[in-house]
Amino acid sequence: MAKKRDYYEILGVSRNATDAEIKSAFRRLAKKYHPDVSKEPDAEEKFKEAQEAYAVLSDKNRRKQYDQFGHAAFSGSGGTGGFDFSDFDFSDIFEEIFGSAFGFPFGIRTHSHRKRRGADISVRMTITFEEAVFGCKNKISLDLLDTCDKCDGRGGKGEKTCSNCHGSGSITQEQRTPFGVYLTRRTCSVCGGEGYEFESICSSCKGTGRLNKTKEFTVNVPAGIDTGQQLRLAGKGEAGEKGAPPGDLYIEFTVLKHDLFIRDDSDIYLELPLTITQAVLGDKVDVPTLTGKVKLTIPPGTQDGDKHRLKGKGIKSLNSNRVGDLYVITRIIIPKTLSKEQKELFEKLNKTNLDNDKAFKIFREHLK
Repeated sequence: MAKKRDYYEILGVSRNATDAEIKSAFRRLAKKYHPDVSKEPDAEEKFKEAQEAYAVLSDKNRRKQYDQFGHAAFSGSGGTGGFDFSDFDFSDIFEEIFGSAFGFPFGIRTHSHRKRRGADISVRMTITFEEAVFGCKNKISLDLLDTCDKCDGRGGKGEKTCSNCHGSGSITQEQRTPFGVYLTRRTCSVCGGEGYEFESICSSCKGTGRLNKTKEFTVNVPAGIDTGQQLRLAGKGEAGEKGAPPGDLYIEFTVLKHDLFIRDDSDIYLELPLTITQAVLGDKVDVPTLTGKVKLTIPPGTQDGDKHRLKGKGIKSLNSNRVGDLYVITRIIIPKTLSKEQKELFEKLNKTNLDNDKAFKIFREHLK
């Protein structure tokens, strides 16, 4: 199978392109490659490719998912291994490109009415440092448009063919202009483009097929998630119009800070407080990690800010089996107050020529 092209490359825009630039790029490609306009042999393939790229990059949530995970974000959602844009509504932008006042010239085909997929929903979830590291299950409640239980989302019962459009969902009008005859297709005002009417409208949803409900979801938070990253729950958004696919639920995470560990991607850092004697003489100390304490050898002469690496003691990466490292930064704590005995010991120590280090010698040279 050929490798899928990058969506930004398809549209010919940079990864930081604005919404307006993305829309403009798609307009240009749609005009060039629409199968009813272009005579190029690969026009249909290029047109579908541009449609798929635009359907993803024109949506804030889908674009963020693509930027984070690439085509893998939508694997399994479409037959091509990419985003399934079959339910994406292109009618508005096609009307902008090809016009609607006199219909669609060149035989361009449009649907008189497309049942819209449900809206995507974006929510934020705050989790603890430990929940982000190890993963967890959290429950959330959302108010959203869901399928009406009484009519199963149909909007009514006793379905019959629309008497106005005879089931086509649209009314075709012929209009003569100095440039020729144009056929304009307009959505049927009686059935709203459905092609059918109901003998009895659902009293619960008033014919819409959807109702506002409060739904509870259990979210499986994956281990390794970090602040700003999203989790996509396919099909957990709002219900679509009368049988159309539901939207998706996007959860963006905020991870609370830990009182000891500082995270940097898959690595974590902690500051280890040491006494002066521990730093000078060396020691073996217990260090906390994500999975329990370990012994760390502090060599004699340890300096403030020295870094010690504990391999594999960090965080498991979200999208791989790689585990980060734990970096221990030494911090030598200078006592602010001393007992009489401690002061005497430091005074004795001060008389033992502790300033023989090269740094002291260089400094003294500049005082001459």
